[in-house]
Amino acid sequence: MRNIYFVGTAGSGKSTLVKTFKQWLDDNGIDAITLNLDPGADRLAYSADIDIREWISLGEVMEEYSLGPNGAQVVAADLMAMNIHKLTAVLNEYRTKYVLIDTPGQLELFAFRESSNMIVNALGSDKSMIAYLSDPMLCRRPNGFVSSMMLSALVQFRLQLPMINLLSKIDTLSEEESERMMNWFENPDTLYGDFLDEDSNPQTVVGLELFKALESTGVFGEIRGVSSEEETGLEEIYSSAQLAFFGGEDAERD
Repeated sequence: MRNIYFVGTAGSGKSTLVKTFKQWLDDNGIDAITLNLDPGADRLAYSADIDIREWISLGEVMEEYSLGPNGAQVVAADLMAMNIHKLTAVLNEYRTKYVLIDTPGQLELFAFRESSNMIVNALGSDKSMIAYLSDPMLCRRPNGFVSSMMLSALVQFRLQLPMINLLSKIDTLSEEESERMMNWFENPDTLYGDFLDEDSNPQTVVGLELFKALESTGVFGEIRGVSSEEETGLEEIYSSAQLAFFGGEDAERD
């Protein structure tokens, strides 16, 4: 059983991609289940096999602790870690190849709280990876792109798991836009040049410093475009999982 955490900012398309990738695995004879870790989700694009909302209700947390939605999300994130034994008990009843894990829409709740490390360790950090979704709406300009890459690097730093970078919802982009963003990631010199072209923007200096810091960490290299709407990039996610978990060998298909 291998875990793939789908992580990204709110609106980046995590839940929809979980649904589409699960269907792709089913169609290819690869057994997988879905796990929702967002206690504040109003509705999901898929029917979760395991759902944290069965144990934690955001509405009940708000009422019990006299909190607003944001404060309740923070408390709920910690309650997830406290109830992780209930979740793992249910998870251990399954015999499956992959667990597709949908994380909270508020990225900071999953990436920057210690409770998330407790959850990852309980589910098995040695058999887990991250699929990080970058929202193309944030990445259209160089400073937004660097901001997204900074969040991606921080998530990997915090959780210390193998990661695949995904540019989500590429069906909303023109071919020129998607190629430009992909090129920024694969050829950082191009991104640097486009930053310089925006030198009238007061954020450019800060962005350039962030760019230099990211480049020195080796975060740039390869990003894959995915679209749940057009069902593209799904095989690339699977191939990356094979590489992370099995050194590139294809897992046995049912």
